Amino acid sequence: MARDFYEVLGVDRKANQDEIKKAYRQLARESHPDRNPDDPEAEERFKEIQQANDALSDPEKRKQYDAGGMFSGLGGAPGGGGFPGGGFSGDVGDIFSNLFGRGRGGGTEPRAAAGRDLETEVNLSFDQAVHGTQITVTVPTTGPCPTCGGTGAEPGTSPRVCPRCEGRGIDSQSQGFFSISQPCPECGGAGQLIDDPCATCGGQGITRQTKRYRVNIPAGVHDGSRIRLAGKGEAGIRGGPQGDLYVTTRVAPSTVFKQRPDGNLEVELPVTLPEAIQGATVEVPTIDGSKRIRIPPGTRHGSTQRLRGEGPPRTSGKGRGDIYYRVALDVPGELNDEQREAVEGLAKAFNGSDPREDLLKQAARSDGSGKVDD
Repeated sequence: MARDFYEVLGVDRKANQDEIKKAYRQLARESHPDRNPDDPEAEERFKEIQQANDALSDPEKRKQYDAGGMFSGLGGAPGGGGFPGGGFSGDVGDIFSNLFGRGRGGGTEPRAAAGRDLETEVNLSFDQAVHGTQITVTVPTTGPCPTCGGTGAEPGTSPRVCPRCEGRGIDSQSQGFFSISQPCPECGGAGQLIDDPCATCGGQGITRQTKRYRVNIPAGVHDGSRIRLAGKGEAGIRGGPQGDLYVTTRVAPSTVFKQRPDGNLEVELPVTLPEAIQGATVEVPTIDGSKRIRIPPGTRHGSTQRLRGEGPPRTSGKGRGDIYYRVALDVPGELNDEQREAVEGLAKAFNGSDPREDLLKQAARSDGSGKVDD
């Protein structure tokens, strides 16, 4: 029987979606096979973590899982159709519908189920994220057995319908007015029996595989962007569609450019005191090289100048972002004799004016004292 999904992620059953997401990301990062090449059990842990996240991160699947109780550990994620060769092949809704007589007719094949979605992360440099790139990801997954083609039976043979449940996968027993249903003990809920199991997959119909995909990273992605690769997840069960693969980008910070919440970039721009007072035209870095911008006379520390359209491409495909240059006055820690003399001359030219005078007066008025103490 599968482990409880909450136990796998190490979260309480009352955990919110953010707590589940945080726990999954941490465990997936720690258990990723690429980070544990010498640990043969890493791939199995990684698959188990992904399966738990698939069930609990989706509110509807989580509701079914919580409602399933004793059934939730018998197959894959709730509603996912279980797994070949063992476990229950229907979801919680199928169980209760069988309680009231659905499916009592002739034998039916267990329904197909979509494969699970997978998730992985890629590390990008700032330059790769800004300009786009192509990167290879390695994903541990499952796929149809190459020997039996997914039937679970040795080539040349075929599974047969279970005579006890007639292919339904459910064994029903009447108790008074109710019919209690449980996975068929003869076929384990699969609805079929394999007399000669495939030697490669042991009758499961699927095998563990490691696949490599080339992922096109569009220009302008940021840390935490998700890229969907349709049909690159786990194989579907009994002919069901393949799941998707989600690639989350992790972007290394730049030493020059800081990403703003609005998708634009910001650069701290050192400016000398004479440049700030008199104004100047200065050269600034851009993601494609450099440009020249005008610093107006009287520019204050912390003010910004913007270069439109020089930022990264927008992921929506609508143009490019901007770069903001935040002025940082460059005040030297030490002065030579010439600089000291120039500063003293500048101080005299301002006639000893005190820029804090109005500030102190306003503070005194706000205190109600009406005057400033000497």
